[in-house]
Amino acid sequence: MVQTPIKTLTLDEFLKLPETKPASEFINGEIIQKPMLQGKHSTVQSDFVSAANTVLKPQHIARAYSELRCTFGGRSIVPDIAVFTWERIPRDENGEVANTFTIPPDWTIEILSPEQSQTKVVRNILHCLQYGTQMGWLIDPEEKLVFVYFADQRILLFELETDSLPVPVFGQSLNLTVGQIFSWLNE
Repeated sequence: MVQTPIKTLTLDEFLKLPETKPASEFINGEIIQKPMLQGKHSTVQSDFVSAANTVLKPQHIARAYSELRCTFGGRSIVPDIAVFTWERIPRDENGEVANTFTIPPDWTIEILSPEQSQTKVVRNILHCLQYGTQMGWLIDPEEKLVFVYFADQRILLFELETDSLPVPVFGQSLNLTVGQIFSWLNE
């Protein structure tokens, strides 16, 4: 029996493929499709983007994006939430927000879904930090806790409702507690 070798896809070839729903990511030469959003994940994601943009966007400090493809460092990932400082938001020739983001976010936030591998999600956060992201969060709605990953690779766990969550320096005006994040699930 003759086996045909499996063709390895390059990042450029992956980027030419049609988008999938939910999004697919290109990690270490593999295409990995993200899980379909469920209620808790979607609620926390949309409410965080709204809260961050209400505080940070009007003053042109930063902008939060939901499910934005970011391609850098040999990967193409789609963080649940990617926050970019205002001056780093890619722009096109008209000064409008570009369609393609080829830089890491300043802050990456992942929300764990029930069937999702925590290891895969953590690897994406660490990849972002390796390429200059200032901070990463992993929000676990089932366990009601938040892991915070710092640029120096420290990791802290926040699980008490009154715990104030650390944010990157640019986001100091965004004050959130663990309790606030998970209260969105009751609204």
